[in-house]
Formats: sequence, C-alpha cells, structure tokens
Amino acid sequence: MNQLQELENPRPIPAESPPVHPFVAPLSYLLGTWRGQGEGEYPTIPSFRYGEELRFSHSGKPVISYTQRTWKLESGAPMHAESGYFRPNPDGSIEVVIAQSTGLVEVQKGTYNVDEQSIKLKSDLVGNASKVKEISREFELVNGKLSYVVHMSTTTNPLLQPHLKAILDKL
Repeated sequence: MNQLQELENPRPIPAESPPVHPFVAPLSYLLGTWRGQGEGEYPTIPSFRYGEELRFSHSGKPVISYTQRTWKLESGAPMHAESGYFRPNPDGSIEVVIAQSTGLVEVQKGTYNVDEQSIKLKSDLVGNASKVKEISREFELVNGKLSYVVHMSTTTNPLLQPHLKAILDKL
C-alpha cells in the first residue's frame, strides 16, 4: 500500500490499549486522568489558587504522554496548559520534555523511585524564556493521591523558590 492509499484508507485504531512497555511499567500508577486543586506563589506575584487536570497515557512504546491544563476556580476560565513526554529508563533515571502554552520549553532530567512512587526532576534546559532560568518538579503518590511541587528560579530570583503545588485525585 502506498502513502496515498494509506491516507485514503487508514487502518482502524485498535479499541484496546496496547500492553504497557516494560520501561513504563514502574510508573504505570500515573496512567489515567487526575484532577484537583493547586496553589501558586512566587516572590514577584500575588498568590493564587487554580483547578487542574493532568493526563498520562501510553502507546505501548517506552514513553508516557503528558498533558496538563489549569483554570480559574471562580470562573472556570483557562489559565495554563502544557504537554510533553516522560521517558523512564530501567536504571531509575528519567528524561522529560514539556512545552508550555506560554512558549517556554523544558528539558528535565531526574530519577524515579518505585518503592516511594516518586519522581524528582530538575531542568537541564529551559528554552524560549526571557526570565525563567531553572525549574524543578517533584511528583509523589501518597494515599492514592498524586501531589506535586514546582520550584522556579528567574533572573530576578536566582535561587529556586516555591511556585506551584497541587493534590490530585485519580478519576
């Protein structure tokens, strides 16, 4: 079948999810949709609260797809969105790439701990950012809830400062 024939007669998408890749299996607790509320702060902005949804999915390959969206609790108006990929390795290391709706991109590296069901990430690269210099993220599953914290440094605040935290329930 040539490319034109494939476009005209696409193969059907399988109804069932493919098996989880062995590299993804240690983080399979993330797979699915998570929703809850978070809080934001930074020395240069007023604190705020938000609603949030995270989605983690897989295609059978050694990568987890990630999407995130937030909204104002009072009005439901959209605030922020990002998407990317988590690439876990069998040695407990992990690489993450994220593109934010603001145009900022992150390449993060870190580790995951299967027993603690946690992930710790630190930016290796923050691109297309005039002020943001470094970002760290930590995810942890506690009592069936996914929590995370994000720290950030900027040109005006060169030390990592608390920025975001949330607790999410699996839907």
